[in-house]
Amino acid sequence: MRKDIHIGDIVSIRRAGDVIPEIVRVLIDKRPKVIKKFKMPTKCPECDSPLVRLDDEAVIRCSGGLVCPAQQKQSIIHFASRKAMDIEGLGNKSVEQLVTVGLIRELPDIYKLKLDQLITLDRMAEKSGQNLLDAIEKSKKTTLPRFIYALGIRNVGESTAKDLAGFYGDLNEIMKQTEESLQLVPDIGPTVAKSISEFFKQNKNREIIQSLIKLGVNWPKHNIKKSSSGIFAAKTFVLTGTLPSMSREEAKSIIELNGGKVAGSVSKKTDYVVAGLDAGSKLTIAQELGVKVISQDELLKLIN
Repeated sequence: MRKDIHIGDIVSIRRAGDVIPEIVRVLIDKRPKVIKKFKMPTKCPECDSPLVRLDDEAVIRCSGGLVCPAQQKQSIIHFASRKAMDIEGLGNKSVEQLVTVGLIRELPDIYKLKLDQLITLDRMAEKSGQNLLDAIEKSKKTTLPRFIYALGIRNVGESTAKDLAGFYGDLNEIMKQTEESLQLVPDIGPTVAKSISEFFKQNKNREIIQSLIKLGVNWPKHNIKKSSSGIFAAKTFVLTGTLPSMSREEAKSIIELNGGKVAGSVSKKTDYVVAGLDAGSKLTIAQELGVKVISQDELLKLIN
């Protein structure tokens, strides 16, 4: 729109960032006499919901969410994909049929399907229907990174899902995090942290997760990755008082993931005391021993 590009124009392009073609300019002298001006659509062609541009994104998106049949289908296809829940047989054509006839409206419906429902679909005999049910049953046993990835959180790919699982080790812990605390996970910046935080703030998403778990989706305990190197390698910390925006457990996890150790009492071997509001006797002892006392903000600055 900024470059006054019309449908049918001939343009000059370049390779931007070694990958993406960028339009440099319109070759006005080669513009046809009869030309159609491009008009940005305002409604989703699938569900008629308003199209919106979020924050500073270049793209426009349908605001319909899972009310939009196209988004419904893609959400289910992604959930069932090989790198997510890996449900063999639940591909594009099967999902298209299941959503169209109303057998699947949201993710938990996958685990409520019955054989007598499946055999009413085109090209779905009893054997293929049973194979699909077996694949669905098998998918209930998964891993935490796969489940996080399968949820389809915007900006969260396989790598970020693994980072979240490795950092927190527990889905409930991840769901409790703020935008600020999520940015303590290596390689997660403000945009991704906001996507994750907003996803888990929505009651509907929490309800879907709980429904999936009640229907039998499960995973083994995921071990938190602790670093023996890192910025706090061989350093001992003590926590005291109430920290402004994280629990002591969160602070402990952050320190341990960066190679440090958290002790319960202050001694001459303590390197740092992280003090919050209403810090008690540990702060007094640290001051007497000359141990360095830092705030939560100073702790985060050391990491960053």
